[in-house]
Amino acid sequence: MTIDDAADARRAELRTAAIRLADEVLFPAAGDVDRTGAVPESHWQALAEAGLYGIAAPVDAGGPGLEFGEVTEILEVLTSGCLATAFTWIQHHGVVLSLSRTTNADLRAELLEATVTGRLRAGVAYAGVVPTPPRMTATATGDGWLLTGHAPFVSGWGDVDLLQVSARDAATDDVVSAILRMPDLLEGASADAVRATPVDLSAATATRTVSLRVDGLTVPVDRVVTRVGLGEFFASQNVGVRLNGTLPFGLIRRCTALLDVRGHNREARALRERADVVRTALDAGMADATALLAARADAARLALDAAAALAAADGGRAVVRGSASERLFREAAFVLVAASRPELKTALLQRFSGA
Repeated sequence: MTIDDAADARRAELRTAAIRLADEVLFPAAGDVDRTGAVPESHWQALAEAGLYGIAAPVDAGGPGLEFGEVTEILEVLTSGCLATAFTWIQHHGVVLSLSRTTNADLRAELLEATVTGRLRAGVAYAGVVPTPPRMTATATGDGWLLTGHAPFVSGWGDVDLLQVSARDAATDDVVSAILRMPDLLEGASADAVRATPVDLSAATATRTVSLRVDGLTVPVDRVVTRVGLGEFFASQNVGVRLNGTLPFGLIRRCTALLDVRGHNREARALRERADVVRTALDAGMADATALLAARADAARLALDAAAALAAADGGRAVVRGSASERLFREAAFVLVAASRPELKTALLQRFSGA
């Protein structure tokens, strides 16, 4: 077997593992995850054992060298299994990418291999830098940074080992991102500077999402993974928008599969065909933020259509708390606003209102 053959086999193996986990492990447990508000530890272990924590890493960082479309397909597949599990896990890949590209060689050496294998699980808190003025600011000190502000939605609290926190430099508006170990956030001097308040979500409560406030959090310079200009930061956000754009397609995948099971094959096929058109537009918009967000809005609306179609097919069962169609409808509302942007909110408002 050549090197290329081995790489092809590994990519196929990852895709097969994702489908198996989604259909045989995640989806059968998704109702219990929704009811209990907790992702079982066995889910995270299964993802790690399958090598799925490292799918976004380049080959030189220990990754499988997947094409971007192969990564997004795996994200869609796992979202079709359990939204709460996938939503928390998806954010890990942003940290892997940061570590694989950082000029902080010591931080890369310390954390990259462990995040690629899933021995360390990671989350992100970057929403504080998106609005202007920013919600989260960083002030330079002699040996690091002092962070103050608010990140309104931080998922994985209690499930992740690392948190990448981003803030805007109060002096230059650069975006400073640091990776902190959770014990360092919650213990010692930092404990008084950090307050996490659980957010009671209508769906995906098992993401363990909190509203995070920090007041004078000290970040040593050796924990900084990137520092980039504001323009560069927003340019890089297209990748994140596309990755989060897999969430609606995961729900569409599950809704159409259930429609097939219920004998509504024609309707399921029509939804899949619409999804193919929107997915193509989403991929084509990677270089154009306006087009990308428009396609992301179309995807979110289509997920709601798919969930509504399933609810209509199920009839009375769809209004019974805990049924798959009831949960998927709530989750479709969740992906309308999760990982959103003001432009996305405006686009959806216009689509639904007809204005």
